[in-house]
Amino acid sequence: MLNLFNQATLFGLIGGLGLFLFGMKIMSEGLQKVAGNRMRKILAALTTNRFIGMFVGLAVTAIIQSSSATTVMVIGFVNAGLMTLMQAIGVVLGANIGTTITAQLLALKITQFALPAIGVGTGLKLFSRNKTWIYCGEILLGFGILFYGLATMKGAFDPLKGSDVFREFFLMVGDNYLLAVLSGALLTILVQSSSATIGITMALASSGLLNFDVSVALILGENIGTTVTANLAAIGTNLAARRTALAHLLFNVLGVIFIVLCFPVFLQAVDSLTPGDPSFIVRTTAESAEIGAAIGDQPNISWHIANAHSLFNVINTLIFLPLIGLLAKLACMILPGKDELMEFHLKYIDNRVLNTPPIALGQARSETRRMAHLTLEMLDESMAFFRDGNLKRLTALEKKEEVVDLLQKEITDFLVNLSQKSITQDMSRDVASMMHMVNDLERVGDHCEMLWRLIGRLRELKLPFSSVAWQEVEELAGKTRDFLAFVVDALDRNDASIKPIAVTMVTAIDELEDTLRNNHIARLNTGECSVQQGLIFIDMLQGFSKVGSHAFNVGRAVVGER
Repeated sequence: MLNLFNQATLFGLIGGLGLFLFGMKIMSEGLQKVAGNRMRKILAALTTNRFIGMFVGLAVTAIIQSSSATTVMVIGFVNAGLMTLMQAIGVVLGANIGTTITAQLLALKITQFALPAIGVGTGLKLFSRNKTWIYCGEILLGFGILFYGLATMKGAFDPLKGSDVFREFFLMVGDNYLLAVLSGALLTILVQSSSATIGITMALASSGLLNFDVSVALILGENIGTTVTANLAAIGTNLAARRTALAHLLFNVLGVIFIVLCFPVFLQAVDSLTPGDPSFIVRTTAESAEIGAAIGDQPNISWHIANAHSLFNVINTLIFLPLIGLLAKLACMILPGKDELMEFHLKYIDNRVLNTPPIALGQARSETRRMAHLTLEMLDESMAFFRDGNLKRLTALEKKEEVVDLLQKEITDFLVNLSQKSITQDMSRDVASMMHMVNDLERVGDHCEMLWRLIGRLRELKLPFSSVAWQEVEELAGKTRDFLAFVVDALDRNDASIKPIAVTMVTAIDELEDTLRNNHIARLNTGECSVQQGLIFIDMLQGFSKVGSHAFNVGRAVVGER
């Protein structure tokens, strides 16, 4: 009978926790789909103002319901050089406040609506044709599963009310707040979700198995434990990103130390801000009467725990927001040194943000724009080599061509991984379009390589073009360059209205190539050009035409036709 009891409790805890985490995942993904590009726009609002950074962190975390995800994103941005250490600390401070919304939701007395929410959410997801309603269905479904998991965990803890072993452990922890803080931190590290551990704490407390002060001590520890995710994400990143993760750990640890030192005052502040007595007990079993007033349902304690979580993070933020500079210096002192520069690295995309698809797609788009600008530079450098024959240019050109090839591989791999996430249909189309775009840009780089090798061969053979042929190559190169620059600019501005101009420009390139090819045949007939010169000339014309064709394909992807 004892084994069956232990098994029922264990299975209830594991199953309830699994439902809780699964519900949180579904709800977070639904919220991200509804939010769409708003998160990118919010992050784009970042400035050096630490207060704006804090509100950005708060808003993004409120949208995606995960401070760990926000912090990991921020570390990725710092690693890519898109955000400074000072900016990042401000955002992470805001994320700490934003994550408290989850605890406030859990404190709501709406567990009885979990099953209806699952039913309605499933109905919207399966039978609605409107994508917004489908995403709302996902949010409602995740919300219901989350609360059903919380109720399952609470039910699993009910048999423990009569356990002498648990009561003794509870009394031991109650006498040592530092042990409770450590327990909360370790539990969060194991589960890798502060929201889940807060849910477990609330389930224990509302079942009467934890006192208010012990619950708050556990919550403080959970705030330390949640920083481990960010520090794990920082492994393998640059020094600035590792310092950001360390700063996150530092201000949570220092904040917990401060609150523990004035713990009675903090508890009194929470109690005065929250209606109801957290120690009020509703005894539900005969066993609870035998054990005494320590065991029994505590209906008011959830709000007190949620408010303690919120108040801790608000106080912590208010203390450290003016001290961001000192916090950054402390992180630099603990992790001294300078970053080593790499010849090639991904500047924008980071696999750590794949679980936040709208942000991930924005990063892939930024990396694709970077790739497009590199191909334009390659075309310019190739023509500069055509004009001056400076062999030193070849080293830089070969390096850029290698970078373009690497970008194509890395961006494509990133987009493939992103496509396997739970993303919207619009986002799926954007991913496919970007894959086409990246492949066409890589082909532009290949044709630029072919052009500079043809030019090098022409100079090795010491067979210069005639003045007429030289002018014709310059004319076609100029039109091709203008067209590629036009498409790259449209990509930067995400301008979907370029099709008419793009068609006109690529048609002009094709017609000019035909005209120049015919002119060349006429020169061959009159003996003005040799056969070897002619073959190189024709190959160069074809190379510029191919650059124009792939640039047109990129333009079609910008318009949304590809």
